Amino acid sequence: MEIWKHVPGTKHDHTVEVFALSTCGWCKKVKKLLQEHEIEYRYVDFDKLPPEEKSTVREKVKEHNPRVSFPTIVIDDGAEVIIGYKEDRIKEVLA
Repeated sequence: MEIWKHVPGTKHDHTVEVFALSTCGWCKKVKKLLQEHEIEYRYVDFDKLPPEEKSTVREKVKEHNPRVSFPTIVIDDGAEVIIGYKEDRIKEVLA
């Protein structure tokens, strides 16, 4: 089963993965910011995963963010990790 949702964009200089919760306002703001800047990314809503996928995804988030909090944004396979909604930092890294 494919757990990732792909969001196309005109800017794809970086690989961007967003680990989010569907009910999280900050997660929604991250997605909106990326879309407004036409940045291609993929995301997974952790709370919507089937139980058998949650432990695998939790471990992947933990590699980058030991607290397993959301949103966790992984850029270029972990070269940069942004935890939480940090608009200025997101723009700076993805500019």
